[in-house]
Amino acid sequence: MHITIAGNIGSGKSTLTRMLSHHYGWEPMYEAVVSNPYLDDYYKDIGRWSFNMEVFFLKQRFIELLNIAKSTGTVIQDRSLYEGVYVFVKSNYQQGNLSERDYQTFMSLFEQIIGLVPMPDLMIYLRASLPHLFANIQKRGRECEQTIRIDYLQALNEQYERFIGHEYKGRVLIIDKDPLDFEHRPEDFRLITDKIDQQLFGLF
Repeated sequence: MHITIAGNIGSGKSTLTRMLSHHYGWEPMYEAVVSNPYLDDYYKDIGRWSFNMEVFFLKQRFIELLNIAKSTGTVIQDRSLYEGVYVFVKSNYQQGNLSERDYQTFMSLFEQIIGLVPMPDLMIYLRASLPHLFANIQKRGRECEQTIRIDYLQALNEQYERFIGHEYKGRVLIIDKDPLDFEHRPEDFRLITDKIDQQLFGLF
């Protein structure tokens, strides 16, 4: 089984991935952020490095999906191939950070890839407001993220709502993140696992 955690930068995807993997005994698969050789350059000059970075992420996520398809257990993935394209790539295209030529080339490659791999069994979307995202970004202190602009995050949030509401065809569980502190409050984490149990196993 394949579970994926979706959400904007700073929404808590990696933390929830780690906690759910421990709770259920699932194999975690984290986004290749630290190992991405384009990330620092991207945040310094988004227009120059968007295509390079998105191709790297597409390659990494395709490899991950091939590995997930071979797994005999349940894998929980931090960010999906689909949101990487329909949220981040589309947002960069609409903001002028990707040329028409680069965007069409990228989407043609993406369309070939998604025909080779199955969709996740469940996508868990962490919906979060801009103040919540900024607080988390500041808290974790990644140097390359400290220059992220509010309009960039806002554009991503808008793309997420469109993606979840109108484009993604798989099963989605939406979690409103702002009122929750699932890392420190067991009752908040239990609320999430109860919803997952209901979605996957028909419990409650």
